[in-house]
Amino acid sequence: MSYEKWSWGYWTLKQYIKFADWATHKKTIITGEEKIPDNKPIVFAPNHQNALSDPMAILLNTHFQPVWLARADIFGKSKTIDAILKFLKIMPVYRLRDGMENLEKNEQTFANSIKVLEHNSALALFPEAAHSAKRQMLVHKKAVPRIVFMAEEKTNNQLDIQIIPTGIYYSHYWKFNGTVIVNFGEPISVKQFLATHKQNQNAATIALKNEIYDAISPLTINIKSKKYYEEFERIRAVYGRHFLKRDNIKLSALNLFNSDQKLVNGLDKLEAAHPEEAEKAVNKAKQYAKLLRNYRLKSWLLDENQKHIIKFLLSSIILLIGFPLFLYGFIFNAIPFFLIDRVTRKKIKDQSFWSTFFLVAGIVLFPIFYLLELLAVSWLIPGFWLKAGFLASLPFTGKIAFNWYILLRKNIGRCRLLVLKWFKKKTYNQIKTSQKELFDLLDKHISN
Repeated sequence: MSYEKWSWGYWTLKQYIKFADWATHKKTIITGEEKIPDNKPIVFAPNHQNALSDPMAILLNTHFQPVWLARADIFGKSKTIDAILKFLKIMPVYRLRDGMENLEKNEQTFANSIKVLEHNSALALFPEAAHSAKRQMLVHKKAVPRIVFMAEEKTNNQLDIQIIPTGIYYSHYWKFNGTVIVNFGEPISVKQFLATHKQNQNAATIALKNEIYDAISPLTINIKSKKYYEEFERIRAVYGRHFLKRDNIKLSALNLFNSDQKLVNGLDKLEAAHPEEAEKAVNKAKQYAKLLRNYRLKSWLLDENQKHIIKFLLSSIILLIGFPLFLYGFIFNAIPFFLIDRVTRKKIKDQSFWSTFFLVAGIVLFPIFYLLELLAVSWLIPGFWLKAGFLASLPFTGKIAFNWYILLRKNIGRCRLLVLKWFKKKTYNQIKTSQKELFDLLDKHISN
């Protein structure tokens, strides 16, 4: 198989994984896809925070079959693994740490990369060359500029390569049923750097590297603080909705993402300009978060606009009506779900790989369990079409069962808050005072 050629096998597998990805995520939002040119060679350059989930976010949500450049140490373990990686359109890139004697192998990778670009196909690699598992971009390496300049040079500057800066955001890196946002930015034409490259290759490489970094930054959430990263992330979680509502903007995943960008930028500026006020905010956020944790509450529950009694009653009715469907979905999905979840948390030390392992294990194990469950109950189900309907219903009712459980958790939270408000007013007032002190301080120092 040539990397640059369209693969029907790859396309077929992609459709299945798209369905699995839908089952594991609550929502996927794509912006800027119209900016990606169809008639030019392109290089996707995304931020990298969540292992295999990051490539999935791009290849599952565009019509391309991008060829990924990956670190070479995942190759060479067996011919079978190498064949699978090639089928998945992944090529090795050798670094100094892989041994000086292996660097010459990059020539074949670069030759294949040029073929991909000459066919107006897509390459993809991470400018950071590592994942961070944080909402924090790492320093960019020089791999992207070097590869595109080499490709242009070997084709007499005829390719007109377009680099697509891409920002990937997850509402949570490893929890099931989260939201994914993929933002594609304005293409960066390599042509504008070729004159500089002809005169000074290093200057052109650094200029393009910085341009890519600056183009990705507004497409994702990038908490720059090293000292207060965890604390700023905590503030974003508890204060973010309030900050959004200060502008009277409707709550949605995309609006909250855009608002959170402004919020973390404001926090970084606060630390730089007024470190003592930043420290005050951090300490108040810790106190507030501790209270929430002690009483098992979420910050959104304390929103004054929440109509908890009405929502509690309506949710209770929905939970009651939907319980049989929950039970059906739970019974036939619980074993593979909890098995994968347990193994993931116990065996995978790097949490940035949790969602990756869950997806990969899920696309293998769930179909096996579904078939075994069909065999176990098929004697109760008459006819081929009813059996097929039962099998097809399992992933959908599994997702419904999980959403039912989330609604139950929210209702329990509402009930817990109402008990505090009605019967433990001193505790409730203490939590509200802590929230108000934090929010007032942030309102004062962070502008929209």
